[in-house]
Amino acid sequence: MSHNCNCGCSSENNSNSSQGLQITSREQATPLTIQTEIKISGMTCGHCVASVTEELKELAGVQNVDVILDAQGISTATVTATEKLSEASLREAIDEAGYTVEAINA
Repeated sequence: MSHNCNCGCSSENNSNSSQGLQITSREQATPLTIQTEIKISGMTCGHCVASVTEELKELAGVQNVDVILDAQGISTATVTATEKLSEASLREAIDEAGYTVEAINA
């Protein structure tokens, strides 16, 4: 069966099997990044944010860390990584920074 997609290929000349291409369904596809939200108590200033950010960025696969400081309550860190991070490694990083994990939501 032929198609007209204007990319220069045709199903007669270039079949997916001859090119080594594999189509993966959305359900089986691996996400490019995973976000994990961590609720943290004990943070009161910018130095606290910097300490938590530094420790979390040292974890393998972490691409970005965003922290919303709530100096009067529970702060929120959102960690973007290329792989699922273990709860133990997240807790260890926050503990190393000197703060307490209240909850982790992946």
